[in-house]
Amino acid sequence: MYPRVSIHIVAWNSMDFLPELMASIAAQTYRDFTVLVIDNSSTDGVEPWMRQHHPRVSILRNVRNLGFSPAHNQAIRYALDHWAGEDLNDRFVLVTNPDVILSPTFLETILKEPGAFPQVGSFTGKLLRAHVEHADDDALKETMRSDRIDSTGLVAHRNRTFTDRGAGELDQGQYDQARDVFGVSGALALYRASALQEARYRDEFFDQDFFAYKEDVDLAWRLRLLGWGARYVPGAVAHHHRNMYGAEKIGFIETIKNRMKKSKRRSFFSNRNHWSMYMKNELLWNAFLSWPFVKWMEFKRVVYTAIFEPTNLRAFWEAITRTPRMLAKRSDTMKKRKATASDMRAWFV
Repeated sequence: MYPRVSIHIVAWNSMDFLPELMASIAAQTYRDFTVLVIDNSSTDGVEPWMRQHHPRVSILRNVRNLGFSPAHNQAIRYALDHWAGEDLNDRFVLVTNPDVILSPTFLETILKEPGAFPQVGSFTGKLLRAHVEHADDDALKETMRSDRIDSTGLVAHRNRTFTDRGAGELDQGQYDQARDVFGVSGALALYRASALQEARYRDEFFDQDFFAYKEDVDLAWRLRLLGWGARYVPGAVAHHHRNMYGAEKIGFIETIKNRMKKSKRRSFFSNRNHWSMYMKNELLWNAFLSWPFVKWMEFKRVVYTAIFEPTNLRAFWEAITRTPRMLAKRSDTMKKRKATASDMRAWFV
């Protein structure tokens, strides 16, 4: 019988972080899992290192960088094929970035929840931030595990933007209660296999047209539409090296400063995928009610891009040209939709 949990890591030149993640997986108190690494054509030795130090881990190497979504879809299809004929309600996929470090009891703790919440399709733990303390000698560099929160789930706002709950706050116990959340961050997410199967569009779970960025929010939104909940489990702790250290609640000026620190490539995918996600998932009545908030937010998004990132204006045009594909995916979701417009409005605060 294939293990109950399939842990998936998409690596692309990830050797700065992968050894710590693999050590934390090896230290898990819960043992009924398998690990699959999708190597997106790394050039820093991911595959030979894995084969030398973790020879029992399965590796799939792509000849080019396919991006986050297509690579994770490969891994999910691999797991579902191996679970053929088994109860998918009791099978789980753990999607994890290579720059995550799990606490030893992460899996043991988070896997206590699914049995009590059969309509929950995704779970997340308390994700704290980590950073590397550099020394003169690179061999002496040390990972510092902080008490600053990275994510305790996704928050959906009425202007249809999304943030990580508690991001940037010091962990002082304010998020120590388990609760339902809108969705979970793709940096570290436990998905119920049956929920992924229901959200499937052809061979896609994460939207392959996204390549990278916002694919986790898109999947969270679709799962909500399909009637699947999401749950935060505070006792399941992990740490995450995040490139951009944004906070959940910041002002307009600080938002601009943070955006200016991001790579232009990241902003391109983020803007393009945001419009595609909205097109795929928003319900018409809710779109009408939220339009004043959405209109102002999108006006600011386009104006900022025109002033500071003019070459990225093509992201909006590209989103428009992809309309037929997005509408086909939307149709598939809406045929299976269980949540009402009122159910969905309750999450956009």
